[in-house]
Amino acid sequence: MGRTSMTTQFVARHEQVEQVAAALARAAEGRPGAVLLGADAGVGKTRLLQRSAELAQQAGATVVTVHCVDLGEIGLPYLPFAEALAQLRALLPDVVDRALTQRPALGRLLSAGAHELPAGEDQTSRLQLFDGMSEVLGAVGRPGAPLLLVIEDLHWADPSSRDVLRFLLARMRQEHLLVVASYRADDLHRRHPLRPMLAEMTRHPRVERIDLPAFTVDELREFTTATLGRTLTEADLRRVSERSEGNAFFAEELLETTAADGDSLPWTLRDVLRSRLEQQDPAVQRLAQIASVAGRRVDEPLLRAVAQDAAGAELDAAHGFDAVLREAVAHHVLQGEDQRIAFRHALLAEAVYADLLPGDQVALHRAYLRALEADPPLGPPSQVAVHAMRAHDLPTALRASHAAAHAAAQVLAHVEELRQRETVLELWDAVLDAAEQVGADLVDVLLAASGAASRCGELERAIALAGRAVEASSGDVTRQAQVRTVLARCLLADDRVQEAHTEAGLAVAALAEAPCPEAMPWALATHARAAMNLDLDDEAERSAESAVASARAVGNAGAEADALTTLAVLVVDDPERAAALLTESAARARQAGDLATELRTLYNLATTHYYAGQLAQAHTIAAQATTQARDAGVALSVGGVTVWVFSEIVRYALGDLSPAPPDRPPVPAAMAPLFAAIELYSAVARGDADVIERGQAMRSSWDRDGQLALIAGGCTIEALTWAGRVDEAVDLALELIDHLGRTWNDNFLGGIRLAALALGALADGAERDRQTGADPAVRLTLGAGLIERARAAAERGRPRGGRLGPEGRAWLVRAHAEHARLGGVADPALWEAATEAFAYGHHYDGACSRARWAEALLASGDRQAASREAARALLDAQQMGAEPLRAWVTALARRGRLDVPGVRAPAVDLLTAREAEVLALVADGLSNRQIGERLFISGKTVSVHVSNLLAKLGASGRAEAVDVAHRRGLIGAQVEG
Repeated sequence: MGRTSMTTQFVARHEQVEQVAAALARAAEGRPGAVLLGADAGVGKTRLLQRSAELAQQAGATVVTVHCVDLGEIGLPYLPFAEALAQLRALLPDVVDRALTQRPALGRLLSAGAHELPAGEDQTSRLQLFDGMSEVLGAVGRPGAPLLLVIEDLHWADPSSRDVLRFLLARMRQEHLLVVASYRADDLHRRHPLRPMLAEMTRHPRVERIDLPAFTVDELREFTTATLGRTLTEADLRRVSERSEGNAFFAEELLETTAADGDSLPWTLRDVLRSRLEQQDPAVQRLAQIASVAGRRVDEPLLRAVAQDAAGAELDAAHGFDAVLREAVAHHVLQGEDQRIAFRHALLAEAVYADLLPGDQVALHRAYLRALEADPPLGPPSQVAVHAMRAHDLPTALRASHAAAHAAAQVLAHVEELRQRETVLELWDAVLDAAEQVGADLVDVLLAASGAASRCGELERAIALAGRAVEASSGDVTRQAQVRTVLARCLLADDRVQEAHTEAGLAVAALAEAPCPEAMPWALATHARAAMNLDLDDEAERSAESAVASARAVGNAGAEADALTTLAVLVVDDPERAAALLTESAARARQAGDLATELRTLYNLATTHYYAGQLAQAHTIAAQATTQARDAGVALSVGGVTVWVFSEIVRYALGDLSPAPPDRPPVPAAMAPLFAAIELYSAVARGDADVIERGQAMRSSWDRDGQLALIAGGCTIEALTWAGRVDEAVDLALELIDHLGRTWNDNFLGGIRLAALALGALADGAERDRQTGADPAVRLTLGAGLIERARAAAERGRPRGGRLGPEGRAWLVRAHAEHARLGGVADPALWEAATEAFAYGHHYDGACSRARWAEALLASGDRQAASREAARALLDAQQMGAEPLRAWVTALARRGRLDVPGVRAPAVDLLTAREAEVLALVADGLSNRQIGERLFISGKTVSVHVSNLLAKLGASGRAEAVDVAHRRGLIGAQVEG
């Protein structure tokens, strides 16, 4: 008999081994990454991973190999990462224990109960768990000695494990870490959850994908020689190649079977595997059948218990379980793997299980069920649920699924929790005493499922489940009111404000008739938030104040903090009062241990300062909150991301146009589009080459998010204007204003900025029209409508607190200045007012207004003041890195021959500076009058310059002068200071 592939000398696959080795070498240098290894079953993924791990260990790397297990659609939450954490704790206890101290939620993956957190810190603790896992894996490797984490069978990964892997890849910075994950490509059907994740991960710059092909004929020759210890004849090699199609496992089984039978090759893999097993002793065959019911791997104590139950007599006749197990290992049917018993390949386990009759399958699942119920430590509740379902024991499946949901919740695996709770709901009507079986009634189960759905982002499902709970609790007024509050909060999270207001109102009314002091605080706080979002301020204030009073009466700090935040938003026109309320709210949230509410409160405190024009204070609070979220390991929670995104807006407003720092936390997928839109602010100001394309790519998302439309659309309008594509800018502005008017209302406040930007584009177009002799009447008509819209939004739009804030006032002044420019009036007073209006702290837009002020001063003849303001605008643009603005001011200074430090007038060897400018405009087709308007000189002076340059160029006319200048390279020849 030949050797197995696991003991055979490794052959072929040298290119793939080198790819993994190169990635590991980069990790050793502090350039972490991941390799995704995909192939059909049996092609040789495991052997390649083992060889790569061997070489990594020889090179000084720490290697941890973990597995995903096929336990149906739900699986065991975090299984591979819990396995990795346990291995690392055995290897490096100090590293893991330090992380456990800093990130207590990580202890939920271990058996150490001391690290468990109190219930209720769901999302915060989950992200803390993710962050702790990332920290542990990042701390193990060191320069020259990285950590290699091998994850096998990713196609079986549970949803939470997939989330952790996404998080790890997104957080990679300079760790000495390489993650290699394998998956079966032939298992990825069209709706397999790993398919979109693979597409997402392969776009990551640190991820490399290897598609492992079948053996070529030459590789197969090398493999078969190593396996058999001799060289096959070409005829036999051709037959093996044809039957196996280069599949290493199939080829090996063909060789093993042929060596034993000395007969012709079987035709199919199942024939091969059946033939292989039929050669074994009946007791070995029976043990293999029992093991196959558990999947590819099974814990030895569980297999022993089930085997004694289901085949005790057969095993005793064959000298007992241990003897039969040794025989199965000796004949390469089973093997030891990571302290478990495993089939040598998953295909063998699948083939053995498929050959069992349905009755045999059910009987063996019942044997597993008996063993697990007799000795619960042998397996988790989710494993019990799988066997109970397949054994058609519905009451046990109900109980086990309920227990599995609780276990998933304890480790913050909300997707798995939801699926287990929905399994309970599916079984509910089929089990007569379901409530007694699980110790909870239907309303409890529905609310728990709704909470799980909400925590994993499935808001529609959360709302549907909470709605069912409302119906199911119709016989209990007080309880139904509590359930309505839950439903209202789910509706608020999904921006279904009117429905939330209705449900919260019904809850408050019911509790007023059937008092329940413990339930009333959250009902009132929720009603207050909904009323506020509907601009029912008086109603919101009454409910919020009542919520604070009732919360204090029963000691509900969380509801009190929520209501105080609502009150603060309602008095935003009084920043001091709002700040005091928010500070108190943050303290109450901190007292309640509710970090999510505390972060939301800090966000509102930062925005209060921002809209009051206190940008420095807003930036300080947002930065502190972001740091707090990061230190707590919840940077990616809703509150953490919200304050971080807001801090980016404030950073831009303060004139920091640099891209987001490389060590920023990864952006959750749900918020990635909004963050990409916010990045456009600085990208437009910097003049990024691709900014228009980036903005236009977001057009398809306008319907999903009005705020994204406002930001991305506004930035794209500005970018188009800078690029000189003013007609496109105006068209986009009109489209966006109409869209948001229908989405929100005609007087939405963001319309003031959009109108100002559109008026700026129209003014640029009108200036071009005047220079070329075209009639700007159409632009003037459009401008009249836009300035009226801006005025209406300022007068009728309802900012929180009833007064237009400093940013809105600044954009209104800017709109009036642009409207005057559209009409051909360069009014220095208007542009001075716009500049002063932005002086509260909005650096970039203030600098843009100052540049236009300089232009207006130049047009009015005040060259000294124009030079002063242009110099300041240029300095601001240079310090911020605002390239389009810098280029525009520089061009203005040249055209106007302003005395601006760092800018010299254009010059060429043959022509004077002014003649070169005139020549360039002649080449653009402008008349003497138009050139004079552009250069702020008289038409007669232009005529003199034209005569001089014609003489210098030896040209008889303007057209010939342009032709000569082009040939001599004189047009565009400028010296820039």
